[in-house]
Amino acid sequence: MIKQLHTQRLTLRQWRDSDIPTFIAMNQDRQVMEFFPEIWSEEKSRQCVENFRQHFVENGFGLFAVELQETQEFIGFVGLHKVGFTAHFTPAVEIGWRLNSQHFNKGYATEAAREVLRFAFAELKLQELVSFTVPSNRASRNVMEKIGMIRDEKDDFFHPRIEQNHKFARHVLYRINGFERGKL
Repeated sequence: MIKQLHTQRLTLRQWRDSDIPTFIAMNQDRQVMEFFPEIWSEEKSRQCVENFRQHFVENGFGLFAVELQETQEFIGFVGLHKVGFTAHFTPAVEIGWRLNSQHFNKGYATEAAREVLRFAFAELKLQELVSFTVPSNRASRNVMEKIGMIRDEKDDFFHPRIEQNHKFARHVLYRINGFERGKL
């Protein structure tokens, strides 16, 4: 059974089949996918949900489906997953998020990410989390900074799953460790 997390406005929970149509639509929304190399197909979105579910089974943590407590509306995901490629900072666990564009700029990603940090360090006893994005994704970088993550320019990297000449190949890396989190 997957643990549920709660914040003032959100529930982070197991994925339901009823979330999938909204997730497919999110991944075909150009605003949501602005900093990704491509819009996702329906099949890729469905496979991703299965991968998210399997990650929970195998690791005891993963990318939670996020819903508004007030309406029980599915609005995206926030959570943890093992980085699935090799880079100078791997192996690592990433904290990540993706929300439906109609829920941008409401503080939901930051609110949920703070609870996921608490869960990662207090309950899972993880030592460090990373997060990464393209340099121009200011919204995600703002979330990273609001939750106390720190960027060191020497950690920036070219994403190994994106062609090196693609405009989104270069990524910035942020980190936070449990000790630093305890000082915040």
